[in-house]
Amino acid sequence: MTPSPQRPESICLAFTGASGMAYGLRLLDCLLAADCRVSLVYSSAAQLVARQESKLELPAAPSRGRTALLERLGRDESTALQVYDVEDWKAPMASGSNPPRAMVVCPCTMGTLAAIAAGMADNLIERAADVVMKEGRKLILVPRETPFSVIHLENMLRLARAGVVILPPNPGFYQQPQNVGEMVDFVVARILDQLSVPHTLAPRWGEEH
Repeated sequence: MTPSPQRPESICLAFTGASGMAYGLRLLDCLLAADCRVSLVYSSAAQLVARQESKLELPAAPSRGRTALLERLGRDESTALQVYDVEDWKAPMASGSNPPRAMVVCPCTMGTLAAIAAGMADNLIERAADVVMKEGRKLILVPRETPFSVIHLENMLRLARAGVVILPPNPGFYQQPQNVGEMVDFVVARILDQLSVPHTLAPRWGEEH
């Protein structure tokens, strides 16, 4: 019997209303370039941030949002990207019977982080994170806030103790970045490392650069 071809990695990606949309868009582009199947969901606040920071209009309708993202990334309709409404309870990642291999919330607001830490599931982003945690899959949160309050830190500690990866977007400078794009790539590279997705975005410590 001929073995069936291996399905591409399934990654759930969420955009929330924290500053740092450049990280999320670059991560999405890299995941698609690595032939991952990406299920994307974004909040209404993320729509505002995308417009403000990236001059990107993300319509509320998932089909139109997908079109806008494919145009922004220069990809065609065959791209393995599905966009879901934040209130779509029939989305695959809303159930433990069909969880993604991993989920990344990038950027992640403190409100979303707190809701996940409290086990809330009031929208698809929170529910998908809850599913990923209970099913023992990897959850990565990229919280963009400064400074952190005691409440923020306690929520992050609670999640870290539950196995969640807390990955603040703190770029390194040993590679001597020449522009903002290289600083963004440094952070995205760390996220891809956590997902075990191959990349060549940034030199590693000890390598020629």
